[in-house]
Amino acid sequence: MSARPRPVPAPSLDERGDAAAESRAEAIEAAAPPSGMVEVRGVSKFFGDVVAVSGVTFTVRAGVTALLGPNGAGKSTLFRMMCGLTPPSRGTVRVLGADARTDRDVRGRIGLSPQQDALFDRLDALDFVKIAAATHGVVDPGAAARAALGIVELDPDDDRPVSGYSKGMRQRTKLAAALVHDPEVLILDEPLNGLDPVQRRRMIDLLEDLGAQGRCVLVSSHVLEEVARLGSRILVIAQGRLAASGDYRELRELMDDRPHRISIEADRPRDLAASLVSSGTVVGVRIDGDVVVADTLEVDRLGREIAPLAKGLGARLRQVIPLDEDLESVFRYLVERR
Repeated sequence: MSARPRPVPAPSLDERGDAAAESRAEAIEAAAPPSGMVEVRGVSKFFGDVVAVSGVTFTVRAGVTALLGPNGAGKSTLFRMMCGLTPPSRGTVRVLGADARTDRDVRGRIGLSPQQDALFDRLDALDFVKIAAATHGVVDPGAAARAALGIVELDPDDDRPVSGYSKGMRQRTKLAAALVHDPEVLILDEPLNGLDPVQRRRMIDLLEDLGAQGRCVLVSSHVLEEVARLGSRILVIAQGRLAASGDYRELRELMDDRPHRISIEADRPRDLAASLVSSGTVVGVRIDGDVVVADTLEVDRLGREIAPLAKGLGARLRQVIPLDEDLESVFRYLVERR
């Protein structure tokens, strides 16, 4: 797999056709990587006067990619357009090089697990997944359903109706139905929602295995911890727009107009804070007990100079920790800047 490209800010495309915004979008599209398994180009979706998705462009390859955003950000609408369930109002969506809305063959190569918990509650899991297999024209629906349930660690001989399943078991049943026809692209809308910690870990492991098989696995979530644990490539959606893309450390590089905040625990914190200010390494400091909280625009320089400064003062460094490298702070920043 080719190296991940350096993230670029997403286009801000005015819905009334602002020429400058469109030029920026075209420039980003021209710089986009070669074709992937899913390609979204300049896509907008309107529902009357409501703009659900606005000028979104990205490319997704094999492996796990997370679509991160708060509820109502446009994630489910994007997924519906990828599956061909609704057309874009503007732009193009290609899955495996084709338009799923008009190409029946490519629809058969996509597996969808919707956010809605809409199962046939009177059926057991095996019958439910068999229906999904038959819908996709699988030659032996029963064998395929058993295999898919095995993948998600559910017992195909459990004859309880799915109405009696836990939330985690229902999520896995939906995933089995999405997998039953062996799709190349998996689109999973909030698949970790409602899972307990053990179930979540197992689901994440399964998603990573599916991505490692060469499938394109798109997973949406509004929970920051889930995406951080996936360790995936991230597309951040805010208010219907693509706010950024990359992994969360790469996304932090987009925040260079805001100081990095570093926690420095050491002896003689006041002397260390004064020395940092005098050196010009920081733009602000705060002292909290033995901890100096420093804001810097030159985090690499601070990393090089903190030890010599402390040594010169005879101060013992205990730990140096970045306070804003976590996904939550990155996401909050990206959403607020839109």
